[in-house]
Amino acid sequence: MRFEDKVVWITGGGSGIGRALALEFAREGATVAVSGRRQDRLDETVAAVGEAGGKALAVSCDVTDEDDVAAAVAKVVDELGKLDVAVANAGYSAVGAVEKIPVDDWRAQFETNVFGLVATARHAIPALRETGGRLVLMGSVAAYYPARKLGPYTASKAAVRAIGDTLVLELAGSGVSCTTVHPGYVESEIIHVDNQGRLVEGREERRPKKMIWSAEQTARAILPAVHRRKREAILPGYGKAAAALNRLAPGLQLSMAGAKAKKRG
Repeated sequence: MRFEDKVVWITGGGSGIGRALALEFAREGATVAVSGRRQDRLDETVAAVGEAGGKALAVSCDVTDEDDVAAAVAKVVDELGKLDVAVANAGYSAVGAVEKIPVDDWRAQFETNVFGLVATARHAIPALRETGGRLVLMGSVAAYYPARKLGPYTASKAAVRAIGDTLVLELAGSGVSCTTVHPGYVESEIIHVDNQGRLVEGREERRPKKMIWSAEQTARAILPAVHRRKREAILPGYGKAAAALNRLAPGLQLSMAGAKAKKRG
């Protein structure tokens, strides 16, 4: 019960990693507040937490609207009494080659993955200072190991990594910790979301199946890092290996990409 009597707020809490984190934090004794744009999904998460014996609250919030974010934090503190852990999890992946994807798609990607995350952190930190709490930012292995046709997503997660590093310095000595999590492939709705962040069913799963972790596995790996107030957590093992490989042998990925291009040709 590492988070017994703690209050945890999770953005993007209606599905995927966010929902799995809500359930895992609740199992560890926390009262959970989940936010997102789809009220029906939030209600489903709250019901699932309740069925598991936990307590949860649905707080509708669009992270691209800063007033919405501020109101969400205020509601969590007002109704649950405090805030111990804030998880900036809301995000999606825009897909397309840099020379083809419109700049507006980049803007939409950054509005959620970067500016929404910044708004979440900015408005949660004052409440976290009151409890000596924990801030969690959801990054990606992509911040270390980019992929073709994922330029906007990779850039957004590289920004998250930089923001996390900055917050570690800015929060030093405040009692508030910042943990940036960089997961690899996770089973979620991310492949079913278009470049404007809208849910579109039926999109093909092209990620390597053997490398995809379930949202539950990912959540279980994240909680220890948050509890220990780690600065950064890269997961799973292949994510750590990919990050290390790109640092130690930066030309290898380029060589592999060139070989694949020749093979396709």
